[in-house]
Amino acid sequence: MTDWRGCCNAEIPLILSKKILAPFNQLLLRADGVVNRTLRALPPPLREPASAVPVVFQQVPDPAAVADGIEEDTLGLFVGPAHGEEPGLDPLPSQILIFLDNIWDYVEGDEAAFEEEVRVTYLHELGHYLGLGEGDLEARGLD
Repeated sequence: MTDWRGCCNAEIPLILSKKILAPFNQLLLRADGVVNRTLRALPPPLREPASAVPVVFQQVPDPAAVADGIEEDTLGLFVGPAHGEEPGLDPLPSQILIFLDNIWDYVEGDEAAFEEEVRVTYLHELGHYLGLGEGDLEARGLD
């Protein structure tokens, strides 16, 4: 499929095959604000370790991640060693990846739902960084 986003004004959302694509810079600003507000709202014992893990916003998973088995429509991903673990043989530093175009598509362009899903995705991946498994996250409503 041809990527038409580069042909038009970056501020005008495009509709391709019934899918609205918001300009990445707008999604980035909105998501960064959500993550920062969420981080500030964490209790102090969680805020300190949460502040130590970088959050990286990407449009979608890169081709190498997809080749490694990450689903193309993944909303977020934690990579690297969990908090308190030694890096070991893991070549990646600890980081949370949030895939903004996938979240925007998942919420079908609803701005309020986008912000809520960014918050939930961030907390879900932060939970992995803090050592929580899928069952623990599901029990907390972060699935």
